[in-house]
Amino acid sequence: MAAAEAAAQESWQAAGPRKRRSAARRPRQRKAAHRQTEAEFEADSGVVLRHISDAEKDLFISDFWSSALETINKCLTKHLEHLKAPVETLSDTFGNLHLDSSPDESDVAPDSIPGETLGTGTCHWKCVCYGIGNFAACVVARNQLTFLLLLLEKCQIPRSHCWVYDPLFSQLEIEVLNTLGVTVLSENEEGKRSIRGEATIFYMLHCGTALYNNLLWSNWSVDALSKMVIIGNSFKGLEERLLARILQKNYPYIAKILKGLEELEFPQTSQYMDTFNDTSVHWFPVQKLEQLSTDTWEFQEEPDYQDCEDLEIIRNKTEDPSATDLNSLSGTHCWLR
Repeated sequence: MAAAEAAAQESWQAAGPRKRRSAARRPRQRKAAHRQTEAEFEADSGVVLRHISDAEKDLFISDFWSSALETINKCLTKHLEHLKAPVETLSDTFGNLHLDSSPDESDVAPDSIPGETLGTGTCHWKCVCYGIGNFAACVVARNQLTFLLLLLEKCQIPRSHCWVYDPLFSQLEIEVLNTLGVTVLSENEEGKRSIRGEATIFYMLHCGTALYNNLLWSNWSVDALSKMVIIGNSFKGLEERLLARILQKNYPYIAKILKGLEELEFPQTSQYMDTFNDTSVHWFPVQKLEQLSTDTWEFQEEPDYQDCEDLEIIRNKTEDPSATDLNSLSGTHCWLR
């Protein structure tokens, strides 16, 4: 019996170290799982970057890109002429547009910021982009992002001088945008961004009407508006689709600026119809703005959409967090807080 008890005690003592070794291995297993998660994330971001690169190459060689670039060129030419910029400014800004070469992998490389080493003459553009959408999964959103990256290159705007925001960006998409070199905004500006005297291109395709209205309100002066270019929903189209009383009541700044702007429509091709339909380039000539009545400029009341029934936004209702209006337009979206 004593021998049996001794054997049992010896067996128990032998089992002890095995338990301790097992417990010691668990943290290493968690670290291994963490490394696996990081590897999977890196793989996912690599896939998204490759998709963006492929989309960029396809867009670059398309007839749509050359036609759209010509449209933007015409608008910026007139815009700079109205600002009495030197004639050489435009050629310095656009160069030869590099239409004889195609983008390569460096266009989406982490340290690639096209245009930083190129001269931009006397015109130093900034760029703000709202509402691209989930480009990691959506082809339309990816094409919008691709167009933006090419536009930054051709206008010689450093990617670090481009601010982007969408409330639906995933963490993966934010990391990809950081890798691309653009600046991701952390807060919802609701479109209420002042250009602070800096020439700025706003790139906001298929955004809700309220967002454009907010942007105009935030820059409601001849000086500010004359330095802005908006690439987005056709204002003429808004005027045609909305009743005059609805436009004046819900979106008064758009209604008031219609006589003070010029716009050129984007070309339409079947390949990119879903991405760039109803898109125009808008600018605000000083001469036209100065012809608007004094009353037009004295009205500066902040927009209020409480009585707006068809608000094309994602609106976070602070009084009821569970109630979220997820209206959208053409598969993309805009937002207010």
